[in-house]
Amino acid sequence: MLRLATPEHQRFIQAASFNASFGGGEANVAVSLANYGLLTEYVTRLPQNDLGQSVIMELRRHNVGTNHIIRGGERLGIYFLETGSVSRPSKVLYDRAHSSIAEIKPGMIDWEKVFSAAEWFHWSGITPAISEGAASVCKEAIETASKKGVIVSCDLNYRKNLWKWGKSAPEVMPELVAGCDIILGNEEDAERVFGIKPDESNYSTREIKASAYESVCRKLKKKFAKAGKVIITLRGSVSADYNTWSGILFDGKKLFEAPVYQITHIVDRVGGGDAFMGGLIYGILTYKGDDQKALNFAVAASCLKHTIHGDFNLVTVAEVEQLMRGDASGRVVR
Repeated sequence: MLRLATPEHQRFIQAASFNASFGGGEANVAVSLANYGLLTEYVTRLPQNDLGQSVIMELRRHNVGTNHIIRGGERLGIYFLETGSVSRPSKVLYDRAHSSIAEIKPGMIDWEKVFSAAEWFHWSGITPAISEGAASVCKEAIETASKKGVIVSCDLNYRKNLWKWGKSAPEVMPELVAGCDIILGNEEDAERVFGIKPDESNYSTREIKASAYESVCRKLKKKFAKAGKVIITLRGSVSADYNTWSGILFDGKKLFEAPVYQITHIVDRVGGGDAFMGGLIYGILTYKGDDQKALNFAVAASCLKHTIHGDFNLVTVAEVEQLMRGDASGRVVR
């Protein structure tokens, strides 16, 4: 998508200009993985115009493969971002109707070819929310990937303002998530999409306690038998500028908890969950069998994302591992 953000925490009604960049859930994950040195391919549909070409050039600039992007449709989707501050939350407005990806249809993408040499496929709940066609194509992808033995992961990513095409997330998502090996969500996604709530009622917006969400992991694991791992990101919101950040991972037997980070001066939190997912995929593929280290990498990577403007998490493996070791000093590197 095209991202248009108001400058310097201005409100939409104040802004005379917008800062333009590109982003979007799965694209953000792809950029993270490419930045960590993994071979990635991004699959989407873009308009055959200069904006569509600009997206491809931006992805290539970050070493993301574009071989399976198809062209067509009339326009690129847009989202507008008003960055909050202190007690005023951020706000997102979507303009995605009739975009190229919203008008995609089954059969347009050759998923057999896409997955011919793939190891992992990731999708987010934003894609099926866009349109019936996007949901159907997402289903095609999950079924083909599963048939070919490709690991399938999803970020539940519930966006109430996008589910407008006639069916709700609870009607559509269960069938799609049933095909996943890895499920990621935040402390609210499971409830809003599947009606799954934590057994403990100790929820606080200021600090999300890991113990309260073990039951959510267990219930998701029981509901979706194929899933080998269920992960919950834990964001406590003290203010728009100050969040606590952590996560848990449940493998069906053991619950892993990550350290809690105090993010006291947020630069840009948009894309934080995608940065987590990118870090998690890298961690699982790289630290084979060490779920604790994979989880810690994901949380540290997404913590660093909060210091970077834009959707993309432009950090290195060395920087993430430095934070994992406890070095959060921010001292100048000379």
